[in-house]
Amino acid sequence: MDFELLTAGRESSPVDPTNTVIGDRIFLEEGARATASILNTTTGPIYLAKDAEIMEGCVVRGGLALGEHSALKLGAKIYGATTLGPHCKVGGEVNNAVLIGYSNKGHDGFLGNSALGEWCNLGADTNNSNLKNNYDSVKAWSYVSKRFAPTGQQFCGLVMGDHSKSGINTMFNTGTVVGVSANIYGAGFPRNFIPSFTWGGPQGTMNYRLDKALDTADRMMKRRGLEVNEVERAILEHIHDLTAEYRR
Repeated sequence: MDFELLTAGRESSPVDPTNTVIGDRIFLEEGARATASILNTTTGPIYLAKDAEIMEGCVVRGGLALGEHSALKLGAKIYGATTLGPHCKVGGEVNNAVLIGYSNKGHDGFLGNSALGEWCNLGADTNNSNLKNNYDSVKAWSYVSKRFAPTGQQFCGLVMGDHSKSGINTMFNTGTVVGVSANIYGAGFPRNFIPSFTWGGPQGTMNYRLDKALDTADRMMKRRGLEVNEVERAILEHIHDLTAEYRR
């Protein structure tokens, strides 16, 4: 429905002939480009916003929405339905995922049935499980009930808040919920609920000092010509206070 709404009365930019295009539900805005990739629109449309790029060797099965200035890196494998907001860089294997914007999964590794906020970064070979070995319904942390609650979903991966990050080779279990400004690393599976403003992994965690978290956020945002302004700072400070009980 979004594809039909966005493309009504508009003409797509040309698709480079080096691509293999299957189906006809593909639309490129001005400056968008795709090169030497396989683009299959028979299971859903593919929409590339302004200046988005699909690099060589990607295999995409729609639906896919690729936001402004976002990129699929070399050899990425993307299954629908996937939405990547503006200024995202994505590589490896992605299935049924949403990245709100300004977030990166730039290297190999699997991300499935997951949702990432803004300014997240997944280190190389970060993987998540999206299906339990016994095929049971997944439970995930609920901030409403303050306990693990049934999601009603058999496939449920990673939910990650803004400004959170993972180190290389991080493994997330099924139905993991990560708060805001968390930094996860280390061998093994971390807990499947990681509170906001924590630092660490399976071997233990510590509080991530607010001033340090704000400094990291500001550095990341400045890479895209933005900064932690008064509004952003107030939001992060409020979340830090609101989530203090989970870091005890």
